[in-house]
Amino acid sequence: MMTRLYNTRLTTTSGGNISLRINDDLFCISPSGLDKSCLTPQTIAIVTMDGENLTPHLKLSIESEMHRKLLCSRKDVSAIIHAHPCWSSFFSAIEDLKINTSFIAESYFLLGQPVMIPYHRMGTDQLADEVASSLGHSNIGILENHGVITLGTTLIQAFDFIEVLENSAKMTIAAAILNGNVRLRPLDEARKRELDDMKNGK
Repeated sequence: MMTRLYNTRLTTTSGGNISLRINDDLFCISPSGLDKSCLTPQTIAIVTMDGENLTPHLKLSIESEMHRKLLCSRKDVSAIIHAHPCWSSFFSAIEDLKINTSFIAESYFLLGQPVMIPYHRMGTDQLADEVASSLGHSNIGILENHGVITLGTTLIQAFDFIEVLENSAKMTIAAAILNGNVRLRPLDEARKRELDDMKNGK
């Protein structure tokens, strides 16, 4: 999955990290300092939910504590992807424009409105705590001046979220460029409510 993330240009050779819950006591996470385009099963770290690295020959990702705290606080989540896709990450540094997920029904249904997570230096406990707190009820986050993070029940779902988010970011930028030259028609509130009801099983 890390190779797929790299091959689709959603992250860089050294950027991003992925984790997956193994059971109630363990999770695995992509390591630090290795080429993200060609990881193997032997180069994936195993960590306890208490933070102990069971693969000490592998250097843990700088964001392993962020992943651990999310997995501990969100029992409904099994997979986490943090990456720096160009266009979505661009919105982490824009104050007056948010990613518009309502241009097509699929993106609104899957993503809702992504949460903006306040800045803390990468790799810090403060960032880990902020992310866990901010994503208590959302699976999509934009980390201010940093990147994006998506949560899912499976890696495929988390990957789908980040891919759809990047497409929504591109659409938002295109809309900003064309504004005034075309008439935009995003989903109205009634259509959003209909999709919210569908998502909530109503």
